Amino acid sequence: MNLEAFVLGCGGMMPLPYRHLTSVLLRRDGDLFLFDCGEGTQVSLKRLNLKWKKIDGIFISHTHADHVTGLPGILMLNSQVDRTEPLYIYGPPKIREYVETSRQVLDMYINYPIVVKEITAPCVVHQGKDFYIRAFPLQHTKTCVGYTLEELDRPGEFNLEKAKELGVPMGPLFGKLQKGEDITLENGTVVKSEEVMGKPRSGRKFSFVTDTMYLPSIAGEVKGSDLLICEGMFADDCADQAKEKKHMTARQAATIARDAAAKKMAMIHYSPRYTDRELEVLLKQAQEVYPEAILSKDRMIFELPYED
Repeated sequence: MNLEAFVLGCGGMMPLPYRHLTSVLLRRDGDLFLFDCGEGTQVSLKRLNLKWKKIDGIFISHTHADHVTGLPGILMLNSQVDRTEPLYIYGPPKIREYVETSRQVLDMYINYPIVVKEITAPCVVHQGKDFYIRAFPLQHTKTCVGYTLEELDRPGEFNLEKAKELGVPMGPLFGKLQKGEDITLENGTVVKSEEVMGKPRSGRKFSFVTDTMYLPSIAGEVKGSDLLICEGMFADDCADQAKEKKHMTARQAATIARDAAAKKMAMIHYSPRYTDRELEVLLKQAQEVYPEAILSKDRMIFELPYED
């Protein structure tokens, strides 16, 4: 099962000609989940040729303009196609008011159900068959949450040779053992599933963190992430400004990734004060703490493979 993350925008505060505002699309086979929806989201969706009309849910971190200004366009865009499935929008208080006011003021033509769910973190906001999306509290100048998508453990590998050795005939009994059921053979022998199944294999984890001041607790929430998308807005020389505005430096983002034992961390939500060349300063400071840190860029794609 494929799991891919598409960075639609990596900028903070204001859009730049080469940097749209923060937005990340996560594709898990047929499911599409959008995390934040800054200005320019539609442009990147189009340039990446992503099937935006299949978006199942939009997860908003908070209602500052640079994280929601792309949302009215997405809502109107969905009315241009034959969509019948509800579009779910999750976020902290004020997100419902923002959506409803935008619809009224812009006199939007909406021909599909929109379900807005205001959340209080920590909580599970979406539950799938074999995964869930959870929100956890951050600390910003207004109520803000981070999100993780975490897959449940997968069954271990089926040992065909062991099953044959125990006398299990090929056929439906294999399937029962793979589902964790014990079986009884015609000769009365009981074969337990654990005898032919390997240890459960871990699923994957995606985490999205922005905007927030540094909190040690974030590392626990995103622990073991295969991919952590994390705000790294300022360099060290702006640490006081970051603290005042309740944002993080690149070094603080790297500290979270290191403490969480994340497999990969990509920084996002850069201050517009930094040109693309100057972002190398952020990268250097982050890599001093967490060598695997990278800079996300608009339309960058990350694949999250299974480890086993």
